[in-house]
Amino acid sequence: MTTIAKKKLLATTEEKVQLVVSEPKPLTGMWTIVATGRLGNLMGEYATLYGLAKMNGREAFISPELHSQLAHIFKIRLPVAHQEVINRIQWRDYELHDWMSEEYRHIENEHVRFTGWPCSFTFYHHIRDEILQEFTFHDFIKEESNAYLEKIRGDKKNVTFVGVHVRRGDYVHVMPNTWKGVIADKGYLQKATDYFRKKYENPLFVVTSNGMDWCKENIDNSLGDVHFAGDGQEGSPARDFALLAHCNHTIMTIGTFGIWVAYLVGGETVYLTNYTLPDSPFLKVFKYEAAFLPEWIGIPADLSPLLNNQNL
Repeated sequence: MTTIAKKKLLATTEEKVQLVVSEPKPLTGMWTIVATGRLGNLMGEYATLYGLAKMNGREAFISPELHSQLAHIFKIRLPVAHQEVINRIQWRDYELHDWMSEEYRHIENEHVRFTGWPCSFTFYHHIRDEILQEFTFHDFIKEESNAYLEKIRGDKKNVTFVGVHVRRGDYVHVMPNTWKGVIADKGYLQKATDYFRKKYENPLFVVTSNGMDWCKENIDNSLGDVHFAGDGQEGSPARDFALLAHCNHTIMTIGTFGIWVAYLVGGETVYLTNYTLPDSPFLKVFKYEAAFLPEWIGIPADLSPLLNNQNL
């Protein structure tokens, strides 16, 4: 073999090696996650499964239940495992806490079923674009949400839409009685809306809540810039979520629903922070720094109602 031929062969061999090295390894195994909770929880479970499976080189499948809860809203793409397959596999159940830990990068089992209530960007923020792609709304939902916003805009120019989610419901009792915490009050919402009023010329606040009567009594609408979505009636969670996610910025209170709205919107986010006492058991299962992105703007909660009760 001539020297020239040898060089050509070597070059060809090196190219093949480079191609082999650059090709991604095929995914193996079968990982899934138990569907628990409502919309915000389910989104967190989906995104966490997606991120951990990709990190460990495993193939992720979702249950028919998780698919049915998310697929009518988003263009999710993870494959769905048949229920009979899920029932017959010998899973290793693996409970997750709320935030990413180094040990989750090195899970060896091929058949893993995650449990828990994970909802932290630390699981998937490094692949944010992929997660946002998974939670792409169906076209008809986009059209309905944008049409609603255009309707309430009216003839106003240069409107900045600020989605406001006020979580109440069971949290009204659970936070003070179980977690030694509070939920958003009138003072917090005033500070949050004032922030956007000072920064933007024509803000329009779009409020959704599972306690709309409270919102109408406690959110200042003297300037006529607050719209209580659905004329004060609770819409479906999916409808409310999509409406908020099509705004420019976000005001959230507490809960995974609001966190996911803010994550998808990507604009400025104001959130309630430090809403538990230092000895709250909530802080054993929740970390503020793992739930809220560092660029979001936290307004500390007024804990005086809890402190006053302690002094009684």
